Amino acid sequence: MSHHLDTPLARQNGQLYIDDLYVFSGDDSTVFVMDVNSTITGDDVQPGFHHEARYEFKVHVDDAEYESLTYRISFGEHDAAGRQPLAVHVLTGDDAREDSVDGELVLEGRTGEQAEGAGLRVWAGRIHDSFYIDLSLLSRVNAAVHDGTAVALSGWRPEEARNSFAGTTVESIVLEISHQHPVLTPGTRTGVWCTTKLATDAGGWRQINRAGNPMMWPIFWPDDTRFTYPANTRHPSQDFTADGKNLADRVAAVVAAGGAAGDSHGYGETVARQLLPDVLPYVVGTPASFGFATRNGRGLADNAPELMLSMVAGTAVPSGLDPSANENLRRPAFPYVDPA
Repeated sequence: MSHHLDTPLARQNGQLYIDDLYVFSGDDSTVFVMDVNSTITGDDVQPGFHHEARYEFKVHVDDAEYESLTYRISFGEHDAAGRQPLAVHVLTGDDAREDSVDGELVLEGRTGEQAEGAGLRVWAGRIHDSFYIDLSLLSRVNAAVHDGTAVALSGWRPEEARNSFAGTTVESIVLEISHQHPVLTPGTRTGVWCTTKLATDAGGWRQINRAGNPMMWPIFWPDDTRFTYPANTRHPSQDFTADGKNLADRVAAVVAAGGAAGDSHGYGETVARQLLPDVLPYVVGTPASFGFATRNGRGLADNAPELMLSMVAGTAVPSGLDPSANENLRRPAFPYVDPA
C-alpha cells in the first residue's frame, strides 16, 4: 500500500519516532537500546513496529566522521497472536552508510521473544518506559531556550517533582553484542546514534528520525511534531556546520540572561561542540554514565534530563528525581528492560 511519504501523516507515525537511545556494558557485551512509540501521547498508539521501516544502530569507531558498522532491524506484519517477525542485518565498512546495500542477515526472531546467535542477542517488544522527568520542569527550560531568557526556577519545588512518564510504555529494541566482536572489543572508542527509515513510494529509503544524545529534540526543537526539522534527515557529520551557531547562540542567550557564565558566547559554543555532532560517545567495556563527571554511553538509570537541562542553563537545575524513580523497571540480565 502506498503511504505517501511526502505527506506529514506518514512522518507523524509514533512507530517511527525515537524516544530514547541507551548504550551500556552488559554481560561481557555491549548493549544498544532504542525506544520508540511512547504512550505519553495517549493510549491509542499503533501497536508494534512499522513493517515498512528500518530501525538502525549506527557505530562510529575512533572518532571517525562516518559509521563503519550498522545493525539494521526490520519487522514484518503482525501475525494472529500479535507478534511480528524480525530480522537483523549487519553492514560493515563503507556499506554501513548505504541504504541500497542489504547487508548480511545474522539473526531472525519474533517480537516478545529472545533470539540469539552469531555472538549477539536481540529482543524487541513493548516495555514499561524507564525514562523519568517532570515535564513541568522541561517546559521552564523550553521557554528559556525559545525566548532567550534565564530559566525560571522560582516556584519550582524539586521535592514535589512527579515522574510524568510513570505508567507509560514504549516499543523497545534491545541488541546485545559480545565483546568477542572483531570491532566492539573492550577499550574501543565509539560514537553511537540510531535512526528510523521508511520505504518510499519510489523504492528507496528516507531517514525519518534519529537520536544520539538524550533530550536534544525536547529541549531545542520541542515543536517539531511533524518531523520537519532538517536535522531529522541529515547525517551527524553535517550537524555542527548546520546547527552549531544556532545551538551556541540559544545557550549563550540563556546563560547570559541568568548571569551563569562570564563568557556566555564562549560557553554556548562549548556546549554546542559537546552536543554536536549528535552522537553518543562510549568506550566499549567501561561503565556507562551520562552524568556530570562524564558522558560515556547512557545507562537505564542515568538522570540524563538533569544533566542536559543544567548544561543548557549553565547552572544546576535540580530535577527532584533520581534513579529510584525507575528501579523496578530495570533488569540485571538480558533484555535489561521490563516487558509490559
